Amino acid sequence: MSRRIVFFLSALGLIIVGLVSYRLYKDNEGKKAEANAGRTRGGATVYAQVVEGKTFSDFLSLTGTIEPNEIVDLRSEISGIVESIHFSEGSAVSSGQVLLRINDAELRAQLSQVQTRNALASENERRAKLLLEKEAISQEEYDMTNAEYKSTQSQIQLLEAQLSKTVLKAPFSGTIGLRKISKGSYITPTTEIAQVVNTNKLKISFSIPERYANKVKINNTVHFSFQGDTLQYVARVYATEPIVEATTRTLGVRAIVDNTDNKLVPGTFANIVFPLETIQQAILIPTEALIPVQNGKKVFVLKNGKAKEISVTSGARTEEAVLITKGLHVGDTVLTSGVMSLRDGSNVKVSLR
Repeated sequence: MSRRIVFFLSALGLIIVGLVSYRLYKDNEGKKAEANAGRTRGGATVYAQVVEGKTFSDFLSLTGTIEPNEIVDLRSEISGIVESIHFSEGSAVSSGQVLLRINDAELRAQLSQVQTRNALASENERRAKLLLEKEAISQEEYDMTNAEYKSTQSQIQLLEAQLSKTVLKAPFSGTIGLRKISKGSYITPTTEIAQVVNTNKLKISFSIPERYANKVKINNTVHFSFQGDTLQYVARVYATEPIVEATTRTLGVRAIVDNTDNKLVPGTFANIVFPLETIQQAILIPTEALIPVQNGKKVFVLKNGKAKEISVTSGARTEEAVLITKGLHVGDTVLTSGVMSLRDGSNVKVSLR
């Protein structure tokens, strides 16, 4: 009998403990739910900014290449042994300056031989002409003698032209680079001797997207800088390609800049700012408010106490702001902080900046 009573009391105690534990669990869950409801009703606190129309000079940020105004790979027009070199590597050269001579002994010997034949042919032509006037020879015989004389004259002109090619001259004024041959080298028309570069003026080559092709005008000015130099330089557009490049859908543009002080180095990359237009009522928002997504970009705006997601199209950027060209209007309240954790329709508390 006593065992039954003990069993009954133990079971009753377990039931009471279970009921108390269940009640405590439900009370705790209720408190959590109320806390969550309170937070939902109150919403997250975020910063926001009311959109205002501002004057903004729109621009494109592009990259380009700084190129020399003129550049040429020096090569000889004929083959031969280098007899003498008349330039120092890295020195300035003038247009027409003799840079190199090729051995011309064989050509001069050939010229001397032809000149001797030409002198004889000239005398024979003179005599034949006198005989023709006296009708001592036929016209045909005279024509053969005259043809021989003219043939030797042509040979002289040919050899003189070949002799002129044994002297290599600078095609324009500039700086000559490192030479790739030495005195005594045998060179051919395919042998590269050195480069001559004119850097008094430099070209800035870059491409602009086709949607902005109509913005490019001759004499437009562009600003550019390059790595390692904080200065801003100004170049003038002087030429463009006649058509848009089909594969990249861009228009090739060239600008020119003075480089008499030799501060700019050809071959380096240039960071170019291409001006577009001045917008009077431009919509600018902080860069941190813009959220990149798979199909474009979006922002959150305040609508009736909730965060509303809006797709936008952006334009030029500055260090602190980005231009919005589509999607926002003056007077909209853009959320600028904590936007990565927001969802469309989230309740928010706004603190205006």
